[in-house]
Amino acid sequence: MTTTSSGVQAYIGIGANLGDPEAQVRESFVRLARDLPQTRLTGRSRLFRNPPMGPQDQPDYVNAVARLQTRLAPLELLEGLQAIECACGRERDGTRWGPRLLDLDLLLFGDRQLELPGLQVPHTGIAERDFVVLPLLELAPGLRIPGLGALEPLAQRFDGAGLIPIKEPGEDKAIAEGRG
Repeated sequence: MTTTSSGVQAYIGIGANLGDPEAQVRESFVRLARDLPQTRLTGRSRLFRNPPMGPQDQPDYVNAVARLQTRLAPLELLEGLQAIECACGRERDGTRWGPRLLDLDLLLFGDRQLELPGLQVPHTGIAERDFVVLPLLELAPGLRIPGLGALEPLAQRFDGAGLIPIKEPGEDKAIAEGRG
């Protein structure tokens, strides 16, 4: 297990497609760093725009992945993620794959495989979702997914054609000034 004195490394999938999705995903990084006790944000992927999974009659999503170091138990972390979603206006009505103001999914929790009420880790369907696997690869190329193996071979199944990287604010200016 990847538990250390500083906790467990967890990965969070982030998505939004209502309101201002880019701003909401960026704000979620701030909230993950600030609002979860005994938890530090230790990394994040770029943001990507992609078509929705499920019903296509909704706006494109903006997705990313965050890496946390946490001392919280898995269900405590899940509860904290859901509290952040709620604070950002998410209403849970049982709709699967519908439009979201913010969606935070606990993808991985150390090297644990868990099946608890309301939580399965690794997250169900992780290996079929390019909007999860490719940002994960960017963030942690050597990562192994419990029960599935190394991340890199999983990522090779995707061509990334549906994912459009979103430039960070100021990225064009930094490149023009020779800092990017």
